[in-house]
Amino acid sequence: MKHAYLIIAHNEFTLLQYLIKALDDERNDIYVHFDKKVTDIPKLMAKHAGLYLTKERVDVRWGDVSVVEAEYVLFEAAAKRARYGYYHLLSGVDMPLKGQEEIHLFFNANQGKEFIGFSQYDYAGEVERKVQKYHLFSKDFKFNGGLVSLCKKALRFLFIRVQNIVGYKRHRSTAFKKGTQWVSVTHDFVEYLCIKKEEVMKIYHHTFCSDEIYKQTLCWHSTFKSSLYDLEDEGTGCMRKIGWANGQLSDWTEKNYEALIQSKALFARKFNSKHIEVVHQIMKELN
Repeated sequence: MKHAYLIIAHNEFTLLQYLIKALDDERNDIYVHFDKKVTDIPKLMAKHAGLYLTKERVDVRWGDVSVVEAEYVLFEAAAKRARYGYYHLLSGVDMPLKGQEEIHLFFNANQGKEFIGFSQYDYAGEVERKVQKYHLFSKDFKFNGGLVSLCKKALRFLFIRVQNIVGYKRHRSTAFKKGTQWVSVTHDFVEYLCIKKEEVMKIYHHTFCSDEIYKQTLCWHSTFKSSLYDLEDEGTGCMRKIGWANGQLSDWTEKNYEALIQSKALFARKFNSKHIEVVHQIMKELN
């Protein structure tokens, strides 16, 4: 059963090469989407896995539906090439925590399960704000310190306030679900995602962080819900260890090595080149 690794990358290319080396196994194919803003594409190498760079490249903007578009580029590219046992969505600053033999054995033992994490807290208000309001200038959520950016931020805030005052709410009948963007899913679910692409893009345009919502929502309202691996723990549900601390995503460092390796998770995020030693330690463990 061959696996497809789908990687969204925009920086930290030294880390990306370590990630590819860790995934370089004849049982895998690796697909990489480089942000359209990247002008100098690094030379990547894999000895055993198939390695493919997507021809289509999206100008990915933080918080915008363009993140979802980039995911679809990867899902579609892989699904058109082959019918994979699993499709693993990763960022370019992720790392596996287990060797490929252990990862393949795990998914063979759990064939047919969908590894999608669902948030466990009360996120109703958050979801309403993110995807049930219309967000102006959705490609410019990230504040750059300039006057134009400040004006866009202020106008966006005021427009949300107006929507709250008049009681405007998009897609009232939809029960949205939320969780981490990063998943490991079957070919059947990827096919279902692709069938729903037009609907997804229509629902989530001018929303905020829809990449954390659309897959969970589609799964929840389909027959795939019964195949979810774990609905009670977000991390276990997707088999990922993600460095959230006090609502902020932190980078893993050398001091986290033991906790990472002893974790039952198969993948972890996120890492950076400032703390490359922890990546070296993981690579040594995997080899």
